[in-house]
Amino acid sequence: MFRRISKSVLIFICLIIRYTGCKGQTDESEKQNRIIKTNNSKKIVGGGCEGCELMYVGMPEEIKSEHISIGWQEGNQKLIITGKIYETDGKTPAKNVIVYYWHTDDNGLYSSDSRTPEKAREHGRLRGWVKSDEDGNYKIKTSRPAAYPNDNIPQHIHLSIKEPDIANEYFADLYFDDDPLYLKHKKRYGKADRAGTEILRVVLDGDVQIAEHNIILGLNIPDYPTEIKKEIQSGLNIGEDQPSFIPFHAFGPDKGTRACPVCKYGRYHGIVYFVGDNPDWEEIKKWLKFLDDGSISREKYLKAYFVYGNSKNYNRQLREAELEKIGNLLELKKIALTFVPSFSDIESEVNLNKINSSVENTFVIYRHRTIIDKYINLKPTPENFRLVAEALNKTRSDYFDLPEPKHE
Repeated sequence: MFRRISKSVLIFICLIIRYTGCKGQTDESEKQNRIIKTNNSKKIVGGGCEGCELMYVGMPEEIKSEHISIGWQEGNQKLIITGKIYETDGKTPAKNVIVYYWHTDDNGLYSSDSRTPEKAREHGRLRGWVKSDEDGNYKIKTSRPAAYPNDNIPQHIHLSIKEPDIANEYFADLYFDDDPLYLKHKKRYGKADRAGTEILRVVLDGDVQIAEHNIILGLNIPDYPTEIKKEIQSGLNIGEDQPSFIPFHAFGPDKGTRACPVCKYGRYHGIVYFVGDNPDWEEIKKWLKFLDDGSISREKYLKAYFVYGNSKNYNRQLREAELEKIGNLLELKKIALTFVPSFSDIESEVNLNKINSSVENTFVIYRHRTIIDKYINLKPTPENFRLVAEALNKTRSDYFDLPEPKHE
């Protein structure tokens, strides 16, 4: 009761000062405010969500995999959000998942019109639904939202996700990497990455902005029902962003530097091949040749990195000489051979990758900075070479070669 009264007072104050569309928000993170706290013994998947229940107001009986909002015709900036919805493994397409979205207009307001249902007016008229098809595909054509007036919350799009086999819906919020307000927001509140990275990275097709965004069901969703599997863990999850880090470059294009793989070569595809405390050099050499050949044949859009993180008997000069010798022996051309003192090293920030140093290897494949595939203990066989090649081929979409907007 107190929470409802407080919210009403805040809205009233906002209206008196100026109608800003703040929806009762202060400088508190809206993402945090939307979580409903409950004393019920039965846990709500996702922690609950204030406002997500409005997805059922005006929901059509038949929901398609593509939806076009009023903003597509009337907004200042056309925006397409498209991608696939995957099961928790990040690889299996999930069908019949309903995603409800809503966002502000060009003025940063949740403005409504005569077509907006009375009960859903607080979400405004820029709202709609998509349902993933047999292959997990979805597409939203709308307008890019504006940030709230006189506020520090960045441009964002709200999602409410309803799976067929989950009793309640749960939320995810999306932000834009070229929004100057986002970095301050991230620094203050962190990065939630609910159901996938929270960042939309747009490319340009004429006057249309396009953001490819995959949804990973249950990822970073509290109390999500998953089977407990005793699998070896290494690396971040598919759907999360590949973190920046600065290894020492012993051989390759950036030799003698500490260039960050994802920062310098993050626009298209990247492969980071991690090996820790248990190296098998005969197998490593086979992988290095394969990755180098792949970097040559896909030169325009692929950069491969080998990151050696053996903590045993570490010596920087000896490690550098060791990798340089292997690079010359194999006559490598494009792949970068790098190293760090260990995978728990904080100075290089390689620890952010959460690599298990005891496994034989960890392969992380990312596109536009987001992890799209991952493999652990992968042997250098023809079948696995094809597996990696296919992972790269299947994620070269129609928008792959489109340019990015200029931003800092």
